[in-house]
Amino acid sequence: MTPDTLTPSPVQNIAVLGIGMMGWPIARRLCEAGYQVSAWNRSPAKAERLRPFGAQVCDTPALAVAQADLVITLLEDGKVVEDVLFRQGTTDGLRPGTLMVDMSSIQPRQARDHAARLAAIGVQHLDAPVSGGTVGAEQATLAIMAGGKPADFERARPVFEHLGRPTHVGPHGSGQLAKLANQMIVGITIGAVAEALLLCEKGGADMAKVRQAITGGFADSRILQVHGQRMVERDFAKRGAISVQLKDMRNAMTTAREIGFEAPITALFEQLFAQAADHGLADLDHSALFVELASRNGMA
Repeated sequence: MTPDTLTPSPVQNIAVLGIGMMGWPIARRLCEAGYQVSAWNRSPAKAERLRPFGAQVCDTPALAVAQADLVITLLEDGKVVEDVLFRQGTTDGLRPGTLMVDMSSIQPRQARDHAARLAAIGVQHLDAPVSGGTVGAEQATLAIMAGGKPADFERARPVFEHLGRPTHVGPHGSGQLAKLANQMIVGITIGAVAEALLLCEKGGADMAKVRQAITGGFADSRILQVHGQRMVERDFAKRGAISVQLKDMRNAMTTAREIGFEAPITALFEQLFAQAADHGLADLDHSALFVELASRNGMA
């Protein structure tokens, strides 16, 4: 029997590679859901926090995936995903029939490349990035955008449903395309909200009252509610960093160029987030684009 004809086993054992801001609440929820979870992180102390929840903490990614039916990666970018999968021995530990679910935010072409290389050793792949941030991970309300084969999505669905709302959006790479679309909308809307609120403040209106006044109208949005409130309160503690938003905008522009698509609005906001990072805001929340725009207007 070839790896392609193996009957997939029900998911019981899950490995989580990357126990950072998103990996920690996701791995914890999977422990609480009754899965056997193995965890690995480059900085072992972050993974150690999972021991009280019943997770096995492993010294290498290869050890973490050795018994896994499904592996979740939550890593910094495409280069790190490739390094962990193909250069740190992870593929040596994978069994044929394992389902690799990459929930990192990377470029679509990287996701397609990883899927092809894993398929060659009998390992299935989904690119399934998420939106909703750490709050969504804590509350199991993440939007999960999955690209890959429908059968693999159905196999992963019960796991996904412990984390949020999963949607299969197309073949390999499509999940990452959907995440880029999400991040384009998020980044552009953060800029629109920041600029509009600053205009009102500069003109003498009460910024908090303006936000309240337009709530429920056509300009209302999750960004206005959540990020707008952070702007009103000048609360820019990191939930989703400027540096991460910039990475996603750059990935969107790279993908646009690869497929011959013109994205002038995203290009503008890539520049604005880059300038914010250059001005020392990289490790603040992405709503801190407000600070960059305020500085330009002498309002910092």
